[in-house]
Amino acid sequence: MKYTLSVLVENHPGVLSKVSGLFSRRAFNIDSLAVGITEDPGISRMTIVADGDEYVIEQLEKQLNKVIPVIKVRTYAQGDFISRELSLIKVSCPANKRLDIMKIAELMEAKIVDVSVNTMTLQFADTLERFETLTDLLKPYGIREIVRTGTVAIEKDSASRK
Repeated sequence: MKYTLSVLVENHPGVLSKVSGLFSRRAFNIDSLAVGITEDPGISRMTIVADGDEYVIEQLEKQLNKVIPVIKVRTYAQGDFISRELSLIKVSCPANKRLDIMKIAELMEAKIVDVSVNTMTLQFADTLERFETLTDLLKPYGIREIVRTGTVAIEKDSASRK
């Protein structure tokens, strides 16, 4: 099962290395990792998506809490958070298929950010499930390249009051 962890850390050089090192020392794979400064410039939030069971995630939480620059670790419960991932998708786009790809982009609420003679690049920010739907729709046209950010997540307000 996939778990989403929110890790607040001090915004100092080497913190990312310490946190990712904890995962690698335990031979545990990170599916997605996104880091950014929070509303406080001295604190960054790491959003980590990892696959495992409850026991493994609980152990990771405990180990992360022992790392000095880590301020707070939280595993989000399914349904208690909102997550998005940004992707840029470059698709082969001959002139006779351009309208089809534009319709798919409109249907999926993707933004066209670049058009050339032979390609079209879409920007898409949504859930992993909708990303997979979009790529499935675009595969017949020939996906040339995909660039993705890591997942970012924020707890729903109703969840933080529990």
